[in-house]
Amino acid sequence: MENDAVGLTGHCGHAIAATVEGALDGMPVILAHGGGQTRRAWKKISTLLAGHGFRAIAIDLRGHGDSDWASDGAYEFADFASDLVAISAKLDRKPALIGASLGGLAGIVAEGQLSPGSFASLTLVDITPQMEATGVARVVGFMAAHAREGFASPDEAARVISEYLPHRPSRKASSGLAHYLRKKADGRYYWHWDPAFIDGVMRRRAQNGEMGDHGQSELSSAAMKLTLPVHLVRGGSSDLVSPEAVAHFRKLVPHAAYSDIADATHMVVGDQNDVFGAAIADFLIQTHAASDAR
Repeated sequence: MENDAVGLTGHCGHAIAATVEGALDGMPVILAHGGGQTRRAWKKISTLLAGHGFRAIAIDLRGHGDSDWASDGAYEFADFASDLVAISAKLDRKPALIGASLGGLAGIVAEGQLSPGSFASLTLVDITPQMEATGVARVVGFMAAHAREGFASPDEAARVISEYLPHRPSRKASSGLAHYLRKKADGRYYWHWDPAFIDGVMRRRAQNGEMGDHGQSELSSAAMKLTLPVHLVRGGSSDLVSPEAVAHFRKLVPHAAYSDIADATHMVVGDQNDVFGAAIADFLIQTHAASDAR
């Protein structure tokens, strides 16, 4: 089955854009990207999961990609989590959830606090309640740097990305980059997400520390309540999730499976897509009934 773009409904009727790939009767797997990304980040993973018989549902989080922006600036972890819960409730069966960074934090809040039992399993991609302050600052700094003024051209955006990801080969703007940019009437190119999202993150960091209103203790408390199958995937060279943070998480969730992806940074999916894909597919196949992963 070819990719099929659909419209889903999040919390309070919030419109969520999604791309579905795989058999319609396959076990649903929701893929929630990180902050500043779009559902396109999961393109190869969606195809891989579809090949294993799953129904991959890659979504644009609120304020990102083609999903609605929150006119009231509702971009707390609980807001993203509420969308995930609402989407899950409307599916024909309980889905697995794979969340990278922001998507993973939303998953922890959704399953561990807002609505336990909403998901069949939870895969966290390079994210735990305990995060390195320097790594958080680097991510937030990158997102905030051009959120308002945008870029003169896609090539300028590509150069900025290359500076942020120096371990990857430098290259000019590709057709894929167009999915992360919007050209406005002024002729400049802007990220495909609401600047109010990062404004809120920076405001909460200034007021309450790195994690804002939903601090590490609240996230840790939610994680401790996770009873579903959990899989933590860390980038071996991540500057956001340290080995100590992994140890802390495994004490909170002792039944969690763990994969360390060598030569991958916080951007695990893009750095080591094939190795990452194999790890998550193995977990899903082993965790869920063979009838669901045909």
